[in-house]
Amino acid sequence: MARLSLFIFCLLLLLTPTFSHAGDDWPWWRGPTRNGVADPDQNPPLNFGPEQNVKWAVDLPGRSHGSATVVGDRVFIATAEEDKQIQSLICFDRASGKQHWKTEIHHGGFTQKSNKKASWASGTPACDGERVFINFVNEDAVTTTALDLDGKQVWQTKITGYVIHQGYGSSPAIWEHLVIVSADNKSGGAVCGLDRKTGDIVWKVERAQMPNYPSPIILEAAGKPQLFLTGTEKVSSFDPLTGKTNWEIEGATTECVTSTVTDGERIFTSGGYPKNHVAAIEADGSGKVAWEIKDRVYVPSMLVKDGRLFATMDSGVAICWDSATGKELWKARLGGNFSSSPTLVGENIYAANEEGTLYVFKASPDSLEVLAENKLGDEIFATPVICGGEIFLRVADYDGEKRSEKLFCFGD
Repeated sequence: MARLSLFIFCLLLLLTPTFSHAGDDWPWWRGPTRNGVADPDQNPPLNFGPEQNVKWAVDLPGRSHGSATVVGDRVFIATAEEDKQIQSLICFDRASGKQHWKTEIHHGGFTQKSNKKASWASGTPACDGERVFINFVNEDAVTTTALDLDGKQVWQTKITGYVIHQGYGSSPAIWEHLVIVSADNKSGGAVCGLDRKTGDIVWKVERAQMPNYPSPIILEAAGKPQLFLTGTEKVSSFDPLTGKTNWEIEGATTECVTSTVTDGERIFTSGGYPKNHVAAIEADGSGKVAWEIKDRVYVPSMLVKDGRLFATMDSGVAICWDSATGKELWKARLGGNFSSSPTLVGENIYAANEEGTLYVFKASPDSLEVLAENKLGDEIFATPVICGGEIFLRVADYDGEKRSEKLFCFGD
């Protein structure tokens, strides 16, 4: 059945310029809708752990923070082995966890220092049903690499030079015939649209000489698809096909990490250096900031549902605002610290903290209602991927000083 799903996925890709994906896939960062919202017509487990509702678990080499990508019968995930200085992409069988292949993309080149919370493989792959794309920083540059579904390199393109300030974790985004990538940094960054088949640069926009970390996100807002990037003291909207600037306004913080979300009329941005901010900006290009507050949502991306904006703050506090006004509806502590972004499934939000606990709570405007608290390991930085009723998540454990990672597939 999964192989049939992949065949249909590829057929649709050939027939339409903007390819479709199967309903039980998670083809890129933040899922099929690009906003952390999973298919509501599925029933992933509420309670799960290393000994409960595990379909399979596989060991992963090294230390990495990127999330999985799931298309058809395959699961893709990026890894980095710092001791060997190897950056790779690994493909597993979705049903069994059996490894199909591991392709080494870079060997050597771990020449810069980064934040202790960063990793050398913090991006999430994107898959169009024929190729899988991944970004890595290596030596003094960011490159995007495309592999076929057998793990063979199709092309590799340098995006820009890169000076690490905190790290690098931008994930590729697919739009029509392009894969869109970004790499903001102190040496002067870029956002590019690459031809998915050849890796040729179709368009390129130079960016400011400032450190910044978000992934390019394409959302339908104000009646048209827009490519958003927040940070370098601006909020920017581009045409994803041409790179032409739709609009740009001052006011964002210098360094942002979170991925933009929208309610269709407004986009919601946040940042954490040199100031904290969460803002709602009209997406019609008017430059109007509907509201702005000083809460700190620096690393985890936010969620929008039914006129409400939800977030897990870095400090371990969950919060809900009215998306039209910014009015705080509730705020309550979950626990720990958060770098992973939450995922919405129907009425429930799945959110994992750095200390290895995943909470499931109601996406309710009334109060924090925790449905489950699952201790999965000692450390989680990756974001839960939820599709086809299954949860795919990278989890780390410690045995004294020794750290190890696993990729879990949880399901009833």
